[in-house]
Amino acid sequence: MNVLVINCGSSSLKYQLLDMTTEKLLGKGLCERIGIDGVLKHSYGDKDYEAKVAMPDHEAAVKVVMDALVDKDHGVLKDMKEINAVGHRVVHGGEQFSDSVVVTAEVEKAIEDCCELAPLHNPPNLIGIRACKKIMPGVPQVAVFDTAFHANMPQEAYLYAIPYELYEKHKIRKYGFHGTSHKYVSMVAAEMLGKPYNQVKTVTCHLGNGASVCAVKQGVSVETSMGLTPLEGLAMGTRSGDVDPAVVTFIMQKENMTAHEVVDLLNKKSGMLGVSGVSSDFRDLSAAEEKGDPRAKAALDLFCLRVAEYVGSYAASMSGIDALVFTAGVGENHSGVRERVTAYLSFMGVDIDMEKNGQRGQAMDISTAGAKVRTLVIPTNEELVIARDTAEALK
Repeated sequence: MNVLVINCGSSSLKYQLLDMTTEKLLGKGLCERIGIDGVLKHSYGDKDYEAKVAMPDHEAAVKVVMDALVDKDHGVLKDMKEINAVGHRVVHGGEQFSDSVVVTAEVEKAIEDCCELAPLHNPPNLIGIRACKKIMPGVPQVAVFDTAFHANMPQEAYLYAIPYELYEKHKIRKYGFHGTSHKYVSMVAAEMLGKPYNQVKTVTCHLGNGASVCAVKQGVSVETSMGLTPLEGLAMGTRSGDVDPAVVTFIMQKENMTAHEVVDLLNKKSGMLGVSGVSSDFRDLSAAEEKGDPRAKAALDLFCLRVAEYVGSYAASMSGIDALVFTAGVGENHSGVRERVTAYLSFMGVDIDMEKNGQRGQAMDISTAGAKVRTLVIPTNEELVIARDTAEALK
């Protein structure tokens, strides 16, 4: 079975094609600048292909992907009919979905209803689904939700301390995100430890421009840092993460802003960018810190402290952990962030080997020999999880 994985952003579309009989990656790529001018970056085997292609909308981008996959020079398929199913990343599934599902009219409507909870993500996710349905009629489409892995969190973890009637009426609660990533790396962690998945306790840190921490106990997400929306939790590239709720009304009054404008500020102009005034990119922050920029240093210090605080909290919630996992762009590649975070956690048996910590590009145990808690760096593979869930949903 060949599964095409689609991850639609507001102006981009990432894709991978996998043969699920062997889980072999056949081809992958990225459509950028959708609605502007359009750039296709396509990889097949050990070769790469890049071209400027008009992409006025996501439907056009999906067509560009199909053409690339069957192209006689750089394609990997003879015919589009060789694509048996399409798996779509959908960020928010609300309480309706605790697992991946085949897309129906009812599922589309439910995804649309969740747009107000993930306004930056669900709309383009939905556009991708509809574009694929139009271009590939009859091919099963499967929605794989970021929130699904967290669906079995205990009530005490997902409830907010607000009037219960608001939860009943509006479903205001913690949902969590990055579920496919936390699921994948926690499973790989168990394999690396040589233990059954249902006997391991891990804290997984998905650290990128968007960032979240998750407590995985015996294969189940029991706590996670993102909440009703992806704004809660860690400070991120441009998101504030946790702030006093009164900050919203305070800024409204002092800056004469609407609630919508303040939420936009907290989502797009805060976090590492807001504190540093330099960039949301951790590479730029590190370069600025090396040059003596105090605000860049403050941003990195703040970020690493928040990560360590969440790790310690989640270790307590599970009465200890077997492994601490770093993943995603920053978690996998920024040795300095890993060093700063783990320095706070020596009291609980975390101890890393600095030479191992300097390596990158592969799954590895960077702990010292005597460390009580293993510290692992695991490259995430959300697309593989989406493809697996898609194949499973069709069974």
